[in-house]
Amino acid sequence: MANKSSGFLKSVLHNGVGRYVCQLQRITLQFSKKSRNSKGVRDYIEQEVIDFANNHPEIVMYVTPHQKYGQPRLVAEYLNGQQKIISIAAFDVEQVKEVVELVRCQSGQEITRTRKQWQTNTPSIQGVWNPFLNKPTDLNLKTVPSDTPTDVFPQTQILKQMPMERLQELKLKAGLETDSETMDMKQ
Repeated sequence: MANKSSGFLKSVLHNGVGRYVCQLQRITLQFSKKSRNSKGVRDYIEQEVIDFANNHPEIVMYVTPHQKYGQPRLVAEYLNGQQKIISIAAFDVEQVKEVVELVRCQSGQEITRTRKQWQTNTPSIQGVWNPFLNKPTDLNLKTVPSDTPTDVFPQTQILKQMPMERLQELKLKAGLETDSETMDMKQ
């Protein structure tokens, strides 16, 4: 597989949209029974492997002790066929636990530099939406916090500046006031 230097954010077959499928298929811990470098792996097997297997039954864990493994290593195999080999020489129990959690949470895809934070199949020439897209530009000049409330909608500003007679006409048209109430207010 070719090494891509950059790419877009993506998930494996939209994993997690319907249900989540863990991408890690199996973990193999290869270590020596006598080597000092394998002590952390041996302690991890004694203390943590049973708990990990009970908490994550979808992941198969193989433990292979052998004299030919001078340096202990962890081999992680993923559903997409990728295989990661990590040397865990001279690690203590906590470090081995962190490495196992790391490979469990990864997807098996190569780590690439992200080109953009978003990607679309139909790009827009209008640009990216933001919360201030259709708002008045004078909102940018105000200091926060402000004593006066922000008038975001220009219609309310227009109504505040209308003369009283025009407001009365609009109320009459809408049927909110009668003519007698209007005459009382003018006197």
